[in-house]
Amino acid sequence: MKKCAIAVLFGGCSAEYGVSLESAHAVLSHIDQEKYTPIPIGISREGDWFYYTGAFSKILEDVWCGSDDCVPAAVSPSRGTHGLLVVGPGGVETIRLDAAFPVLHGKNGEDGTVQGLFELAGIPVVGCGVLASALCMDKDRAHKLAQAAGVAVPASFVVKRGADVQQVLAQAEELGYPVFVKPVRAGSSYGITKVKGRTELLPALRLAFQYDERVILEECISGFETGCAILGNDELTVGELDEIELSGDFFDFAEKYTLKTSAIHVPARIPPDKAREVKEAAQKVYRALDCRGFARVDLFLEEGGRIVFNEVNTIPGFTAHSRYPSMMKASGLSFEQMLTRVIELAVEP
Repeated sequence: MKKCAIAVLFGGCSAEYGVSLESAHAVLSHIDQEKYTPIPIGISREGDWFYYTGAFSKILEDVWCGSDDCVPAAVSPSRGTHGLLVVGPGGVETIRLDAAFPVLHGKNGEDGTVQGLFELAGIPVVGCGVLASALCMDKDRAHKLAQAAGVAVPASFVVKRGADVQQVLAQAEELGYPVFVKPVRAGSSYGITKVKGRTELLPALRLAFQYDERVILEECISGFETGCAILGNDELTVGELDEIELSGDFFDFAEKYTLKTSAIHVPARIPPDKAREVKEAAQKVYRALDCRGFARVDLFLEEGGRIVFNEVNTIPGFTAHSRYPSMMKASGLSFEQMLTRVIELAVEP
């Protein structure tokens, strides 16, 4: 049987470039090469695209770009081409692609932009499509749709660059401190600050505006965060929940990728009835935001038992030890099996 050619995209013009390299290395190292031929496509920090033919270890070490293993490349938007145009010494070569797996995090990869390119080309995308990717990246709009689906969300308001400072301060007082200040469209906790009082608000806004033109201020939800890994299109497979045990103020970038003082429990230490409720709420959000393939839905569980939506990661961390694969592994699906299943969901008729 002919093997499917799967483009695996990594890097990207995003603050989360480094995280993507780790995830893509894991995907490329664990993909079933008896079924699939991986076609690594590296995107530099500056946004240049390359067909990469070197060792996967160079991706992890971030020494892949600029090497002899890189050839300039571009995805053709022509449906007749259905693939990658590689610009080599002998001219332009075409590599036909059966599907594309964007292992990209944050802007210019997780926000619907890359998904749109492959949709134009008629190439199936592993994971969420254009609409779901764009909606889930936008914290404000994702909250509105989750709330419309019947899932509680934090009280919040959005601030645009250049907004009246006094009005923002007044709205924050009304929301009540502490508040979280977040870029509307960013991941990996970049630009997020937990603000405990009025004097901390303006520096927090300045930081958040480094990552987006819009910033959201959210009420601080008591309790803890739990994640729900979901896989599927029409029929959904739900992994075990995880639970983030914090010792600091919030799960910032350093804690997400080092766990120096935090811990993640899989399965979450939640009573079975409440765990079922959390999974049901996560599936409501997944469907309301038009997710397909896979995604991780993050929610808060308050001490009183109320479930509150936080966000959806349409391309969560994909190392063998990341949260999404760990939750799927706890439900009986190995990393390799999970990768095969998400690719199958993209290429199935």
